[in-house]
Amino acid sequence: MTDPAAFDYSGPEALRQPVADALGRVVDPEMALTILDVGLVYRVAVDDATARVVMTMTSAACPVADLIVEDVELELERVLPRDRFIEVDVVWEPPWTRERMSERARRFMGW
Repeated sequence: MTDPAAFDYSGPEALRQPVADALGRVVDPEMALTILDVGLVYRVAVDDATARVVMTMTSAACPVADLIVEDVELELERVLPRDRFIEVDVVWEPPWTRERMSERARRFMGW
């Protein structure tokens, strides 16, 4: 079974793991879990000019959404070639559900 916290990736294979590692360093401060464990990242597409992250938040009223997006950008800047423009799109469809959380996150939350 695929981990529900996993995200779709398209782009150079050599960047797949560095991108995953970078996103794995971004923490949702409200939940004290990484955005990957929470299941906030839906898709990452990297091409010669752009790295585009499609993600969501646990709710539209998330008070730390701007902080999370900024952290995503900062962490990706550390691992991507400097000529890549980083674009983070926060979407609400499909809506986030706790089923997107990793098993580790569910255990941490006591679910």
